[in-house]
Amino acid sequence: MINCVITDDEPLAREGIASYVKEIDFLTLTGICENPVELVNLLKRQPADLIFLDIQMPKLSGLDFLKMVQNPPMVIITTAFPEYALEGFQLNVLDYLLKPITFDRFFRSATKARDYHQLVNPPAKNNSTPVEAGADHFFIKCGSRYEKIQVEDILFVEGMQNYVSIYTRKGKYITLLYLKNLEQQLPAQAFIRVHKSYIVAVNKIDSIQGNEICIQSHQIPISRNYREAVIQQVVMNRLWDKVSRPPLP
Repeated sequence: MINCVITDDEPLAREGIASYVKEIDFLTLTGICENPVELVNLLKRQPADLIFLDIQMPKLSGLDFLKMVQNPPMVIITTAFPEYALEGFQLNVLDYLLKPITFDRFFRSATKARDYHQLVNPPAKNNSTPVEAGADHFFIKCGSRYEKIQVEDILFVEGMQNYVSIYTRKGKYITLLYLKNLEQQLPAQAFIRVHKSYIVAVNKIDSIQGNEICIQSHQIPISRNYREAVIQQVVMNRLWDKVSRPPLP
């Protein structure tokens, strides 16, 4: 179970999030606060695993709270203001929910918190690096299991803090591992960094539209810093147009 606290100055927002929490069996609501000052006092008496935190509140904002508290629990921002997203992620929040929040989006965010919580609180000692590597596969530790990952099966990898989610043809695998360390082990000619949090398999890309890569049903963002390299490596070397196509016989 994940013990969570709601902090929001709006009564309707608190009630809405509380009703969502009650619908999810792995969340337990242990406190509701109207502002970060109350939250600080609550956490001194009763530690929490997860905080649903609004940003714009009287006396002290949610971002100010994150800046002043050392080693906070997992935090999911809940706000009506998208312009604070970048600063929130720079403060290592787990997710960023924009109001009005749908239950589907809330559930996906809660599931991300559960997955991360299980990784940092495993039932057995976990390893932070692959336990075996090879030319065409490697092993990772998922909970108490060692999973074999075929390099050819990887679609893309998503990194967050000190764990990664590896999406493959067979499914999704989560392990304690830094994205940078995994990137160093993947063949550079077959994989490309497209965002600070994403690495994709070049031959699995179905299309590129705007600032998104499509791989099967997944949309992966391309950041501004990587876009030129992505277009050059993925598209330009294999682009057929009126000039490059051979003439018809």
